[in-house]
Amino acid sequence: MLEFIVIVESGADYRTATKLAERVLKEKVDWLDDFLIQHIYHWTGLEERTKYSCWRDITKIIDDAKQQLKYKAPRFLGHNSNGVPFKADGATAMKALNLVLFLQKTRKEIKAILFIRDLDNQQDRKEGLEQARLEHINRKLKLEIVIGAADTKREVWVLNGFIPSNQQEEKNLDLIKNKNQLTFDPCIESHKLRSTSETEPDRNRNVKVILEQLTKKDMEREKQCWEDTSLEILRERGVNTGLTDYLQEVEQRLVAIILSL
Repeated sequence: MLEFIVIVESGADYRTATKLAERVLKEKVDWLDDFLIQHIYHWTGLEERTKYSCWRDITKIIDDAKQQLKYKAPRFLGHNSNGVPFKADGATAMKALNLVLFLQKTRKEIKAILFIRDLDNQQDRKEGLEQARLEHINRKLKLEIVIGAADTKREVWVLNGFIPSNQQEEKNLDLIKNKNQLTFDPCIESHKLRSTSETEPDRNRNVKVILEQLTKKDMEREKQCWEDTSLEILRERGVNTGLTDYLQEVEQRLVAIILSL
């Protein structure tokens, strides 16, 4: 069974990113269904028998691999082959890729890795991931690298998929817009919600706060935003949040793997 490794910040990120990817795969591969998926590929972490790995744990995972798997990490210089320093997450991504190269010797069905990251107003994070991917491509290794960079957080992707399902939700959306003095629709233009503050007045533009107000902290209602809203709408709304780019990356890099079977 194929392995697609997933690197995320949290379980919520894992659930959102993998479900969206699954939807794209089913959209583009007409014979793929839920029954076949469970026999063709599965999401996994860097460690066996895990569903995903977290960014904060990569150093420990590498250290454990050195002890348990006799992994010898290559000397890391902090820059690419051209001498250009890695930005933000680029160095960590390269260390993860080096480990994956080693793991492929025994886990031969590892075919892709997904780097899912909140940018948190730090564009360097995406640039660093792209640096690591380019360095990997230059080595001509057999591994697809998918980058999902939410600008600013996963919640903007969820908001991109929020469509009022009844009159009460429509009224609530209008109330939130008026109460928070928003001159835009926070679902269509969620990228404009860039505050991280939990206090007034900046919390009115905090994407986490707005999402909680809209969904009433109901996780099932949140899930509908990425599971039920059409991919067409998500692509249209996600141009400025990184969602459209992520869906396109899945289409370009993972679909080909499935079709090659």
